[in-house]
Amino acid sequence: MAENNARKSNSQLFSVYQSAHTTPFSRCLHKSSLRSATPLPLTATGPPPAPPESPSSQHSEKLDRRRRQADLMRSAHDIRNSKTPPITGSASGTAMKKRFWKSVSVTQEPEGQSAHIIHLDARPVRNPLTNPAQPLQIPASKPHLATAIALEWDHLTSAAQALRAHLIPLTSLAARAQVLEHEDAQSAQAGYARGAGEGQGIRYEIMNTLLRYLDTDTLLCWAPEQSSAATEEGSGLREKQVETAKPILSFLTQVVWPGVELVPALSDGSILPKSQPAATRAVVKGWMAGLPAWELVGLERAALAGKSLSVAARLVAEWSEELRLSNSEERLTFGVEDAAKACSVEVDWQTGRWGEVEDSHDVDKEDLRRQLGAVILLVSGKKC
Repeated sequence: MAENNARKSNSQLFSVYQSAHTTPFSRCLHKSSLRSATPLPLTATGPPPAPPESPSSQHSEKLDRRRRQADLMRSAHDIRNSKTPPITGSASGTAMKKRFWKSVSVTQEPEGQSAHIIHLDARPVRNPLTNPAQPLQIPASKPHLATAIALEWDHLTSAAQALRAHLIPLTSLAARAQVLEHEDAQSAQAGYARGAGEGQGIRYEIMNTLLRYLDTDTLLCWAPEQSSAATEEGSGLREKQVETAKPILSFLTQVVWPGVELVPALSDGSILPKSQPAATRAVVKGWMAGLPAWELVGLERAALAGKSLSVAARLVAEWSEELRLSNSEERLTFGVEDAAKACSVEVDWQTGRWGEVEDSHDVDKEDLRRQLGAVILLVSGKKC
């Protein structure tokens, strides 16, 4: 009897299990009513996105783009090196892209007495700073400068390059000197001395700018003194700076500006420069007011290039055909290399320890020597 009851209960459990797996069963977990989804309209514009590309097609597109870039660079290189670039665009653009002269020559006019004139074929090079533009005139005593300017124009491949001052640096300097010389001549006709018109004119602007360089002169900015317990780098730098500055300052205070006092621009522990004595500034200002136009423009270029009025004054006094401040046996001993090293003592000392940055320090070094060499050509002449 018990066995029959056990069999009956087992059969009932099996039937319940079978019915649970064969009939659908659902259970409501919430009381909210069921709602069907409402599709929204498409609001996107334009075509559908492109299907993804295979890696092989992506690589081919990159190769095609690089080929096009290489072709553009090659064509640009050919245009720069070509003597006759392709003629495209407007008439004015076409005229600027071509070099309209075949040869460059230097002549003396009139009758070899007054000045050198640079000619592009039969056209004289004109001074763009004058109004109206006048022929650029180089003093007869400066044949080397006239030849160098002619070489600048002979190396140009288009008329558009003549608008870039860095491609014709000597022409730009000579043009500025000619304008200043004309301004001085007008002041002389009016009965004024050089630099007498305070607050106006090119000469006053140059003098005002260079006096600011005197207070922050690179030659007078020395590293602070350090105790013996400190590292030797700072003391070595200061010794090098003082050793370089002493002969230059001695020449200036004895020959160029007799009796003046030039003090270091930086005090120990200070980063703010101090001004030179009032008497020193007065003497230097008077000396610049009496400089000829070509010497003053050369002084300006050397000071701006080397950040040192002292080094610029030493270089101009050495090579000027008008000043002749020292005997012929003692002159021409301070050249481009000496001036460049005097302006770059700290940079040379630092790069000697840590090395140079390629395409930075080496480019700056050569550019400084280029500008100082242009100053020598500007102020020197047959009288040197």
